[in-house]
Amino acid sequence: MSLRKSIAPYLLALPYSLVFILFFLVPLVLVVVVSFWDYTEYSIIPDFIGTNYSDIFGGCIAKLPDLCTAFATYLSTFKYVFLTWIFTLVIGFAVAYFLAFCVTSLPVQIALFLLCTIPFWTSNVIRMISWIPLLGRNGVVNQGLIKAGLISEPIEWLLYSGFSVTLAFVHLYTLFMVVPIFNSMMRIDKSIMEAAYDAGAGGWKTLWNVVVPLCKPGIAIGSIFVITIVMGDFITIGVMGGQQIASIGKIIQVEMSYLQFPAAAANAVVLLLLTLMIIVAMSRIVDIRKEL
Repeated sequence: MSLRKSIAPYLLALPYSLVFILFFLVPLVLVVVVSFWDYTEYSIIPDFIGTNYSDIFGGCIAKLPDLCTAFATYLSTFKYVFLTWIFTLVIGFAVAYFLAFCVTSLPVQIALFLLCTIPFWTSNVIRMISWIPLLGRNGVVNQGLIKAGLISEPIEWLLYSGFSVTLAFVHLYTLFMVVPIFNSMMRIDKSIMEAAYDAGAGGWKTLWNVVVPLCKPGIAIGSIFVITIVMGDFITIGVMGGQQIASIGKIIQVEMSYLQFPAAAANAVVLLLLTLMIIVAMSRIVDIRKEL
């Protein structure tokens, strides 16, 4: 009887472990293995070489102090990751705060929260390209500004630029920041905030010293969602950037289209390691397990 009780948890976890191993661990191991293979224009050669990794950063030292293509591409990727993270954090926190503390009726909270999810009823591609007729040279924004007399000619940088890429990212992924922060705020005991007000703390002090510390797990989880998605995104950068902005995801996509799978796997491994480093750093700063 004791033996059955001791192995029961393992038997319950076995199906989930098999799914995890089959659909996550095995593909990840294959990517790492393929990243050390050799390739030609016509074939992939099973081997164990470090050429694919040296090709990524090999020529960077020789080009110092100038940036090599690999470093410049990674910096470009991190720039859009940082900008998207900042804007989604500010907007997501504001929306979550409004829903959690400014809306007192539960049905209204649910209705407004569902309203935030309406854009997710359509695909990312449709939501992304919906900005093109708005931001284009002859789009609604430029035509409206011209008719209002604010500008004399269309603004070129509204579309196919870093601005449009960042705008599309924020539009697509802000909800990933709203949900975990809202979940954290709903767990805050309202009596704690009332005690802060009774102690003489103003609105901003209560927000900074009470709400923000208690929302750190939600902020960390939302940040992980946004950062990991944007790091590997290549469709948004390709469409909204007019195929003119470099990113690691775009490089991987191009290498795969040319059947350079070992090189693409090496870039994917480097990107994965960098993403894991960011996640580990956040986990050291904030105890995410409190939110799970």
